[in-house]
Order: sequence, then C-alpha cells, then structure tokens
Amino acid sequence: MVDAITILAVALLVGGVAGTLLPLVPGGLLSLSGLYLYWWHSGFADPGTITLVVLTVLGLLTLFAEFFAGSLAARAGGASWTTTSVAAVVAVVSMLVVGPLGLLVGLFGTVFVLEYVRRGDAAHSTRSALYATVGTLASTAIQAMLTTTILLGFVVAVFVF
Repeated sequence: MVDAITILAVALLVGGVAGTLLPLVPGGLLSLSGLYLYWWHSGFADPGTITLVVLTVLGLLTLFAEFFAGSLAARAGGASWTTTSVAAVVAVVSMLVVGPLGLLVGLFGTVFVLEYVRRGDAAHSTRSALYATVGTLASTAIQAMLTTTILLGFVVAVFVF
C-alpha cells in the first residue's frame, strides 16, 4: 500500500521534471527533496546506497546546470562576468513580465548590448549573445533529461526491484 509520504516524494520527483521546464522552479532541488524524503521515510533503506549516490550525483549535476550553464556558455562566447551577471538579472525580470520568451529576449538583448558597449564589435556581441541563449536552452534540456532519469531511476529502484 502506498502512503502519503510516498505520494509526496513521487510528486516532488515529478515536480522536479516539470520544474526544469518552468522558469524559477528549482527542478533539481525538488528531485533531490523527493529522493531524500522517501529515503528518510523508508528508514534510510530504500533506495539502496548505490542508487542513492548515483541519483544524488545526477541531482547535483542538475543543480550545477541550472545555476551555472548559461553563464558558462556566455563566458565561452566571450562575454564578461559583469555582462553575464547583469544579463541574468534582466532575463529573470523580463521573464516575470513577459514570460519565457522574455527570458530569452532579455538575455540575448542584454548580452548583445553590453558586449557591444564593452568591445564595439557587433560580430563578437552577436556570438556572445547566441552562446548565452543557446547555453540557457541547452541547460534546460540537460536538466529535463537529468531529472527524468532521477524519476525513472527512483521508480525502478523502489517499485520494480
């Protein structure tokens, strides 16, 4: 029989997958919360140690992608740390006002403008803005894959074996 804590743990894991697709919802953190809630509820028995470690590493990779992948992609494209920091703030505010499209437009536009002001090179500014935008989109895809893997790994480890 499935109890309320198990349902909540699975709901957190499902929320983790959904959270990777919704801006400002910490998908990796939700996934880890569901995993550790169930582990605590099982008396630290399920999932097993190896499964717990593997799923935890995947959760930590998800958090890393969530917080740093976009900035690292912008840096790889040549943007400064100042540009990436300002662009992150503008992107979040734009997303709150306009939605997910605002996040991408705010990010691209801010990186482009700040890098153009900094270097005066439109080609460099475009490249930096594209790297930041594609890096953010790729980060979302990676987070979705990782949290889905955590959910499926949990279900197999707890309910199948």
